[in-house]
Amino acid sequence: MEEKQLYINQVRPGIYLMDEAHEATGYLVVGRDRACVIDTMNGYNDLHAAVRKLTDKPLVVVNTHGHPDHIFGNIYFDEAYMHPADGAMAREFVKEPEFIEFCREKGLSMPPFRDILPGDTIDLGGRTLAVYGLPGHTPGGILLLLKEERILFTGDSVNHHLWMQLDGCLPLHEFVKELDRVLFLTGEADIILHGHARREDDISLLPCMRRGIEEICAGKTEDDRPYEWFGGVDRQHAYACEPGKAYQQDDHVICYRADNV
Repeated sequence: MEEKQLYINQVRPGIYLMDEAHEATGYLVVGRDRACVIDTMNGYNDLHAAVRKLTDKPLVVVNTHGHPDHIFGNIYFDEAYMHPADGAMAREFVKEPEFIEFCREKGLSMPPFRDILPGDTIDLGGRTLAVYGLPGHTPGGILLLLKEERILFTGDSVNHHLWMQLDGCLPLHEFVKELDRVLFLTGEADIILHGHARREDDISLLPCMRRGIEEICAGKTEDDRPYEWFGGVDRQHAYACEPGKAYQQDDHVICYRADNV
């Protein structure tokens, strides 16, 4: 693991998008009293040092889920909050030899995970992040709603290129039910910032993605194509977003295993 380019853009006053080499995205939300780092990406860069150039306020770190490209940068902080349902999976990733060697070279280690649960809130002073559970992509996926700015941080649970072919993903018909439980958030937020974003997306991405999953469950898959990835070959289903809305890209797909619908 070597240092890679970290791009930082301010999307709102005191709200920063941190794009690590176009591989993963984290965020910094600065309140009056403290600041929150949402996802720490792959750890290629000293994220703590980068954040300290933007704010000197006390920090809280939250991981939206337990995949490596969202937690490995925790090594630059003292602790991080994550849903406990992703704990076992995250601890297995931390055992990867390359990551262990990287930590040894840096003289760093993975700090403890603290529990964060749906219903929790993070008060930053004038800005409040509310936690909602969305199991699907991982068992412990969470969403963070920045109430005052009407921004929904979704990690990988809602995005343009949804991976549902991994071990541990919910069957798609169960994920639809979980999405139905959070659809009310389309009335609470105007934009989505997800875990691989370069800019914001309209909140309608959430119901559009849900309809795409429903299409797969209904067997409307005649145009689906193979999807090759490092774990093998599965399927990908293209879904449509709303015309006239602002999205960061024009292609939208759900990757899935045919036996996990």
